Amino acid sequence: MKRILVTGGAGFIGSCVVRRLVEAGNMVVTVDLLTYAGHAESLGTALDVPNHRFEHADIRDRRAVRRIMGLARPHAVIHLAAESHVDRSIDSPLEFVTTNVQGTVALLEAATDYWSGLGNTARRRFRFLHVSTDEVCGSLGSEGAFSESTPHRPNSPYAASKAASDHFARAWHRSFGLPVAISHCSNNYGPYQMPEKLVPVVILAALEGRPIPVYGDGENVRDWLFVEDHARALELILKKGMSGEVYNVGAEAEMTNIRLVRAICARMDTLLPESPHRPHADLIEFVADRPGHDRRYAIDSSRVRRELGWQPAVDLQEGLDLTVRWYLENRWWWRGIRDGGFEDRRRQGLRFG
Repeated sequence: MKRILVTGGAGFIGSCVVRRLVEAGNMVVTVDLLTYAGHAESLGTALDVPNHRFEHADIRDRRAVRRIMGLARPHAVIHLAAESHVDRSIDSPLEFVTTNVQGTVALLEAATDYWSGLGNTARRRFRFLHVSTDEVCGSLGSEGAFSESTPHRPNSPYAASKAASDHFARAWHRSFGLPVAISHCSNNYGPYQMPEKLVPVVILAALEGRPIPVYGDGENVRDWLFVEDHARALELILKKGMSGEVYNVGAEAEMTNIRLVRAICARMDTLLPESPHRPHADLIEFVADRPGHDRRYAIDSSRVRRELGWQPAVDLQEGLDLTVRWYLENRWWWRGIRDGGFEDRRRQGLRFG
């Protein structure tokens, strides 16, 4: 059994990682501030097992981070905690700087102090995985893909904050020897994704008969990665990846936003034959584009496939079907977020795990 510290473990990707690690028998300590993007309910049955512990903490709190590091005594750290919504970063960029940059530095400092005090064998085996995004690389033209050596050219406050955190993670490896690996992923989708993200926005608007907003002309291209496939890749990078290296994770499943939206609407038509809103594609409404909206992302994930043996197991069509079905069958979860029920439980002081 390995002891693994996961920051941002109650978020979309983080909760998927935690659920998998706990199910595999690892001892996992989840750290999450439970902001708008983190909900302990997303951890599912991991909340109730003896090999999981939940710590409600802010990674910007250096004292709390050091306390938790000493408590967890991890063999590895997976750092996923981040402010991650581009639109929110445009409205409130400073929050993204403090969490994504200052929080990452606080965690790197605590991890380095902890790692420095380990014995030789434990020091060699320790790993720190910094999870980042392809958005740090900016926008692509109609051809090509981001590689691990593509320069950082961020175009949004969110992407800039993640790019800065990448640089600090690399600097900590080079300056202090901390065994850090960095991963860049393409656009994730799947169960437990926050309702403000594109895929759940479409599903919920179609379900409720509201306009489905699509930015600009809808021709922006993204490489769509099912969250379970991403979590598997992170496990492999943690286990087999080399410190000081970068690994790109993408499904090579490019699709324009408008095609994706129409595909989701078609699934809603099939799954809800009695819906008064069919055909759901009639609800699509083009809206003003957001500032700095990158035109195309695509990831070359050949390295993680070749060196670590990773392959996506879920193609885009299957993944969309699984995701739509999950949101239709788990209305308690997204309703708990939208109506404030989860936040009410926090204010009442209820403990999780």
